[in-house]
Order: sequence, then C-alpha cells, then structure tokens
Amino acid sequence: MDTETIVKVLKILKKEYRKWKDPIVTEIAKSTRDPFRILISTVLSARTKDAVTRESSRKLFLRASTPGEMANLEPREIEQLIYPVGFYKTKAKKIPKIAEILMEKFDGRVPDRIDRLLELPGVGRKTANLVVTLGFGKPGICVDTHVHRISNRFGYVKTKAPEETEFALRKKLPEEWWIIYNDLLVTFGQNICLPRKPKCGKCVVENFCEKKFNSIKPSNSFLTVNNF
Repeated sequence: MDTETIVKVLKILKKEYRKWKDPIVTEIAKSTRDPFRILISTVLSARTKDAVTRESSRKLFLRASTPGEMANLEPREIEQLIYPVGFYKTKAKKIPKIAEILMEKFDGRVPDRIDRLLELPGVGRKTANLVVTLGFGKPGICVDTHVHRISNRFGYVKTKAPEETEFALRKKLPEEWWIIYNDLLVTFGQNICLPRKPKCGKCVVENFCEKKFNSIKPSNSFLTVNNF
C-alpha cells in the first residue's frame, strides 16, 4: 500500500469512525483537555479494558486531580482506587513517582515534548506521543498494538515492533494524519480489524488491504508495563 492509498483508506475510516466509541484516553481528553489526566489515564489504560480504565480513572481523579495531590498518595491507596486495572500494583507505585518528578522538575506541569516526557518513570513512546497529541495538539504518532498490527496488515509498513512502526510512519505518513491516525486505527482494530478472525466481510476498506497477516509477529513491548 502506498501513501496515496493509505490517505484514501484514512478518509473512509474517518467517516466510519463516527459509528464507533472513542478510545478511552481520547474520551477523557475531549472531556478535560488536561495533559495530566491524559498522562495518568494512558498509564492506567495499558493492558486494561476501556470500561475498567474509565471507572478507575474517575475514582482516582476524584481523590487526586493534580500532580501535587497525586504525589501525596500512598501506593496502597492508589491500588485500591485503580483496581482491577492491569498490573495495578506496578502502576500504583509509578503514578506517585511520575507526579513527584512533575512537581520537582517541571514545576507541576506536564511537559509538551516527547523527549521530556520520556524522562518520567515508566513512560514510553506510546504514552509520550498520546500526551503530546491529545494534550497539546502537537504532531506525534501514537503506536499501540492496533496501529502496529493494522499498519503492517495493510502493507503500508513492514516492521516488527511498535517503535519501528512509529518511525516508519513518521517518514511516510503525511503529517496532517499523524494525530488522528491512532484514533482511526484503534477504533477500526477494536471493531473490525481484529487480531484474530478480522471481520473482512464487513470491512469498508477491504479492497485496499494487502492482508499481510503472516508478516505481523507479536512484540514483547505488548507484554510489559515497564514502558507504557
């Protein structure tokens, strides 16, 4: 699939997008426009279903909604607030550390640059890109399991890991599509282009897809919460 074709596909998916629910972090971003809440909800969302992330985020932000408040929470209390998100004990330790560094190093503000966000404990490129795009409206390409899988399945890139996919897309994908690319492919991946048994018969872009199923291999980065 070349760039001209991927743009056609994205235009079609943009129309289909209205039928589906926003990814949970996008939903939170639209309701708050708060980079801190976007950052923390993205951490919570790793290896967690949207419904669980939604409720856990709600409970956590009712208790603490700023870096200063969050830094004062004990991990044990955070565990109780965010359970049953995936790896909740690990996340409960990382969240106050993130808040502490924001207070000490960034004057209580979430940085708007990917390189600075990567200085926060446990924050990887996926989270950093999502915060930059949804929190600040700056160009970035957030690559999660759906984006990685579908970009390869389309045949637009040929990569083995999400980070490789991000940099491949940065070279090929027109910048005007960078921010929305994640939302489009995540919702498409959740509803139609499933990891196993994709609903090709219901797919509105099937004629464009190269269906490179065998080229997509599992990545260890999907199985860890050390770098969100």
